[in-house]
Amino acid sequence: MNSIHAVAGISVLVLNALAAGWGAQAWLRREPSVPFWYLLRAAQGTVIGQVLIGFFLLARGSEPPDGLHVVYGISPLVITLVTEAMRAGAAQRELADVGDPDALERREQILLARRIVLRETGVMTIGLLLIVTLALRAAATSGGLP
Repeated sequence: MNSIHAVAGISVLVLNALAAGWGAQAWLRREPSVPFWYLLRAAQGTVIGQVLIGFFLLARGSEPPDGLHVVYGISPLVITLVTEAMRAGAAQRELADVGDPDALERREQILLARRIVLRETGVMTIGLLLIVTLALRAAATSGGLP
């Protein structure tokens, strides 16, 4: 089971880094990206899976390699939840500047939706970068990195 945890840890690191890179380039180019959202959800799924495997190992009596390893392992899940809440808040802030989105002309509605998606992409990308940092730290505390 520890080897599954290690493989899951690598997938957390790789998918979150890939999604962060994709999101960063989409945000910097100011071009919304549909594949980013699929990568983001896959990366979030690996975080959830990794935390569940870690909890299962702890419940079975496995000793974590370091006391901080558990903190670094759970923190990505917390960041995932917090960034999802922040993403919703970002959309609401963008909509607050607009009275009635339905009253806008079609072009203005499209531009509004684009601004919302880009703002959400930026928020989620920052969360992904934090998760990558914590995943690297978790790997280091497990003895997986020098």
